[in-house]
Amino acid sequence: MSVESVFARLEPLLPSVQKPIQYVGGELNSTVKDWDSAEVRWALMYPDAYEVGLPNQGVQILYEVLNEREGVLAERTYSVWPDLEAIMREHKIPQFTVDGHRPVGAFDILGVSFSTELGYTNLLTALDLAGMPLHAVDRREEDPIVLAGGHAAFNPEPIADFVDAAVLGDGEEISLKITEVIREWKREGRPDGRDGLLHRLAVSGGVYVPKFYDVTYLPDGRIQRVAPNRPGVPWQIVKHTVMDLDAWPYPKKPLVPLAETVHERFSVEIFRGCTRGCRFCQAGMITRPVRERSITTIGDMVQQGLNASGFNEVGLLSLSSADHSEIGEVAKGLADRYEGSQTSLSLPSTRVDAFNITLANEFSRNGRRSGLTFAPEGGSERMRKVINKMVSEDDLIRTVTTAYENGWRQVKLYFMCGLPTEEDEDVMAIADMARRVIQAGRDATGSRDIRCTVSIGGFVPKPHTPFQWASQADHETVDRRLRALRDELRQDKRYGRAIGMRYHDGKPSIVEGLLSRGDRRVGAVIRAVWEDGGRFDGWSEHFSYDRWISKAEEIFEDGPVDLDWYTTRERDEVEVLPWDHLDAGLDREWLWQDWRDAVEDGAEVEDCRWTPCYDCGVCPSMGTEIQIGPTGRKLLPLSVVNS
Repeated sequence: MSVESVFARLEPLLPSVQKPIQYVGGELNSTVKDWDSAEVRWALMYPDAYEVGLPNQGVQILYEVLNEREGVLAERTYSVWPDLEAIMREHKIPQFTVDGHRPVGAFDILGVSFSTELGYTNLLTALDLAGMPLHAVDRREEDPIVLAGGHAAFNPEPIADFVDAAVLGDGEEISLKITEVIREWKREGRPDGRDGLLHRLAVSGGVYVPKFYDVTYLPDGRIQRVAPNRPGVPWQIVKHTVMDLDAWPYPKKPLVPLAETVHERFSVEIFRGCTRGCRFCQAGMITRPVRERSITTIGDMVQQGLNASGFNEVGLLSLSSADHSEIGEVAKGLADRYEGSQTSLSLPSTRVDAFNITLANEFSRNGRRSGLTFAPEGGSERMRKVINKMVSEDDLIRTVTTAYENGWRQVKLYFMCGLPTEEDEDVMAIADMARRVIQAGRDATGSRDIRCTVSIGGFVPKPHTPFQWASQADHETVDRRLRALRDELRQDKRYGRAIGMRYHDGKPSIVEGLLSRGDRRVGAVIRAVWEDGGRFDGWSEHFSYDRWISKAEEIFEDGPVDLDWYTTRERDEVEVLPWDHLDAGLDREWLWQDWRDAVEDGAEVEDCRWTPCYDCGVCPSMGTEIQIGPTGRKLLPLSVVNS
């Protein structure tokens, strides 16, 4: 039975909202397939505005992977701004996809990719607009299965009430397996209804269905146990790891936005995973092991993507792109191939100790020399040892000096405030580092036209990292330290005007901390905040700390837990953490020992790509292995370059 597009009802209303172009669809390389010929229909959501969601790699990859399959349809939906939300409610227009403008509630599955926990309230808006019950247990047979993925899905417990299922890890292969389970279930006449489908997904061991697990608590509020309540459901759910990235060269046809977005370039993921071992970094821990794309696959993806999109900038993405074992050959091959064209290359993620001027020159060959970005993360040497960020200040100064000598004039430095064991002097050391960077530039160039921007965010302990047991610094401490740093930089007449400072206050970090390490009891807070108007919490102009605090106090008033219990409290080794039944491959004892090493003596752990194994547990438990070059292949220039 065909599903009617809502566009005829929506279009006359769009002139009354801001940026109506973001809701009309029809982007280059978008896909609208015939509804009736599809057996399985996915709605893919990024729970943020179009301008943030459209460039998201994960959604774009799944969009292509699914639409390439016979009998499978995938469309995209994003969060609507409050002005359109109000109009949709008034005119009874449901949450819709931007491709076919079909109601989200008509699809088989709503796949939601969470890059950050601050998108949780936007999920509730979409569910409500779609006409779906917010709580999974209240959903009807015809409602889509709500499936969470992305990095925040490695602890989906705070939204366990609202999602039917969650998947951990890489999505390419598991999305197709889920599709086949749904296809088979539908062909068989939907046996045992909605629960029958969820049970089929759960017993595979690759899909987490929260309703099939019971959580019990101790009198002091800690979790006593998380246990399956259905036969055949596994005690632990394991993450998915794609081992051959060359077999999945997506996106092949990147979406070209109609409205302005946060990134307007074609992005190629050159490798996945990171083994640097930064103790604060959830992304690095949960994406292990390192798997590289070959130089020839990278070259083919760049050329195909440029031809299909018309973009004139290519970003080579990973958690630390300069760590690709053949990055020099990749850079030279691409620079040679596109020299003289309008195509520019960028390396958005670079470590100080992986940067070299030859590499930087290759990437700037066709483009202007904009600023270089590095992330020391900690202001003092001691702090960087605690977080296992093995970069010395002298290393940074040597690197930026070389950059300044070769024509660069701007450097951006990223730091975190509120890290474990941090003291005031560790944060104030950021000022000394910034001044040294400016002086190094002045000495190297003989010019005062040198800039350094310091960007600082509040630290949030994340699941599946050595810091998952850490206490989070309260926002008063973070704000006090950042104000002192700002004042120190401003009053310095020699360097103050050359140093810019951008920082986020500590309040959003506390809410993110609640959502990051929360359990199922936090779901009631999320719903209360949403009912009180909470939307777009990742945007400073929409975020309300007072709203979150007041609702948390209301919900937790008569219980053993409160906001501080979830955030500023340090956990001990034996405590059952809300995500312990979700297996990222990391050995819990290894994480604990790394946490103790961090706070007791700042012991450093080297990158296991180039050293003996440190027994983190991922490779043996997941049946995986580190995959790096060199392959010895070369990227040949093209005979014809489209400029």
